[in-house]
Amino acid sequence: MQKKIIREKKHRLWTELYTGERIITYTGNVKNRAPLFKNIFAFKEIEKILLAELMENECDAFVYLFMPDHFHFILSGKHSKSNIKKCIDSFKQKSGFWLYKNIPKIKWQKDYYDHILRSNEDLTAQILYILNNPVRAGIVEHWKQYKLRGSTIYNLDEWDL
Repeated sequence: MQKKIIREKKHRLWTELYTGERIITYTGNVKNRAPLFKNIFAFKEIEKILLAELMENECDAFVYLFMPDHFHFILSGKHSKSNIKKCIDSFKQKSGFWLYKNIPKIKWQKDYYDHILRSNEDLTAQILYILNNPVRAGIVEHWKQYKLRGSTIYNLDEWDL
């Protein structure tokens, strides 16, 4: 019996589409859905890497949220030369190296899912959908109770939604 070879999909979008002031959502998984972010220490260290990469690549995060076994981000470039794909790729590479050094049994899944928000999509609804992930998962009763989240644009604790 011949073994079926499973090939990973290549990124479907052109690199140029990740440049500029676009708004892009990302979802990335921990390999084998290992529960990495039940550990607040891992969250804090990986959050530092994310924030450094956002600054280095001149990008912002409307929201970032780390569930136990995956993450959700909504990122945007600050100006026409910002490279959002470079930011996310560098984040995954550097945080992956941190994992290798500190929690070697856990790795990122190789790729991620991304979606460029179109002008007619409601950004606030997208942010709230992400923030309510821990509620839908039964981890908390209200998204404000979940602390593995943040934004470089908003003070989410001040939101009354």
